[in-house]
Amino acid sequence: MFEGFELSHAPLSAGTVRVRTGGSGPALLLLHGHPRTHTTWHRAAPLLAQHYTVVCPDLPGFGQSFVPADQPGHVGSSKRAKAAALTELMHQLGHSHWAVAGHDRGSYTALRMALDVPQHVTHLAVLDGVPIAEALARADARFAQEWWHWFFFAQPDKPERAILADPDAWYGHSPEKAAQMGQDNYQDYRAAIHDPAVIHGMVEDYRAGLVTDRSHDEADRAAGRQVQAPTLVLWAEQDDMGRLYGDVLAVWRLWVAGHLSGHSLPCGHHMAEEAPAELAAALHQFLETN
Repeated sequence: MFEGFELSHAPLSAGTVRVRTGGSGPALLLLHGHPRTHTTWHRAAPLLAQHYTVVCPDLPGFGQSFVPADQPGHVGSSKRAKAAALTELMHQLGHSHWAVAGHDRGSYTALRMALDVPQHVTHLAVLDGVPIAEALARADARFAQEWWHWFFFAQPDKPERAILADPDAWYGHSPEKAAQMGQDNYQDYRAAIHDPAVIHGMVEDYRAGLVTDRSHDEADRAAGRQVQAPTLVLWAEQDDMGRLYGDVLAVWRLWVAGHLSGHSLPCGHHMAEEAPAELAAALHQFLETN
């Protein structure tokens, strides 16, 4: 897994981040989603490393990266705090400019990075996501039924107790899932979901979303602040972006001042595992033509 990549643990101001790097060329930061770790990129990252210096960290609160300390408003788990930590990581690795692609929960940190440090972000790619404030403003009965976990995870204590009672049952455990993910990726993910500290960190990511992240998004929207970098939006045909939002790009036009493009991919939600070649090709075409 990740042949030719280097695995390290980078000490940052807020804590230590596990990160894997490989390839050469312009820097590309890949941010995973819930409940995965950076190893979700194990099929796509080597394809991208043929053209780019690929950086794959575990998000703060996930995998083997530091779990932010609990704070009022869950500000340590806010996407602003995570974007700041990963900006520090990129500087520590010697990069002054980079493209960032984020999937699922990672897409919120990627968006926040593009908004907060636009002088460093050359391109933004969002995979299966819309801004948190947009998701909540557009929430209806269908959203509540399909994304109920957003609101359950916002409750104190109960989510951790429910998940840790049987993490394999909560997230799904089967030989078929292991084969689909790849054995090494699957074992890394399973180690994460059985760690009580990581479960708390991942749930805190959602709690921050409904409080601090939402307020950050709403402040940007009120101020007319938009992404200046070229932006690519990709969504899985077999997931619910299309059902929930119809024209996904129309949602993003409110947030992007620069070039905006996007399309669906023929796969389920975990596109880096299910359609790595198609994802890598779409990212490469976007980065080379914008």
